[in-house]
Amino acid sequence: MVWWERTRSHNHGYGGAIPAEQLTIVPANEASWDDLAAIFGTTDYAGRCQCQRFKVVGWIWRDSTEEERSAMLRAQTACGDPNAATTSGLVAYVDDEPAGWVAVEPRTAYPKLRTSPVPWSGRDEDKGDDGIWAVTCFVVRKDYRGRGLTYPLARATIGFARERGSRALEAYPMITHPGKEITWGEGHVGACQVFEDAGFDEVSRPTVRRVVMRIAFEQGGDVG
Repeated sequence: MVWWERTRSHNHGYGGAIPAEQLTIVPANEASWDDLAAIFGTTDYAGRCQCQRFKVVGWIWRDSTEEERSAMLRAQTACGDPNAATTSGLVAYVDDEPAGWVAVEPRTAYPKLRTSPVPWSGRDEDKGDDGIWAVTCFVVRKDYRGRGLTYPLARATIGFARERGSRALEAYPMITHPGKEITWGEGHVGACQVFEDAGFDEVSRPTVRRVVMRIAFEQGGDVG
């Protein structure tokens, strides 16, 4: 089974769950920078952070400017360069419209994960192990929120990471409760049920609202 859908439909039916036939998910270097910028927008948390929360050493708003963070994201994704050796995430399209983003890279690519207590609570692991990858951020364009787009994005990270040599993939989602809202800034790490649906298992609960989840890969097996 391939890890992204390349089929497209030209029926624009906004509202409700996004049909699989309308969804395309590609490595970010196969998307244009303009498309990724449209997903991030400019006005809310995602537009200000530019997916650099776990990248910038120090307090993100104090130690870097928005222009610097945008330049960092552009370099990390290598948008517009299909032959790039690396990229830092996946971009989702609904029909031909850019709709969502998920960050997925080796865990070592995120300096702040090394110093955060969340990934390491109750575990004794090599923090410098490049074979462990991490899903750290989702961004869904405003017009597409509430339509379940994070579910296929989470599933797509599995094959993407494994094909690039990952031995295991982990995430640090929020525990959410029906009827109780969380802010978009909090929700950027994803919801626990999104990763459960993708086949991740719970590793630990380092805080009341945060779970570490992980999926290990059998070398040479097929992506389910």
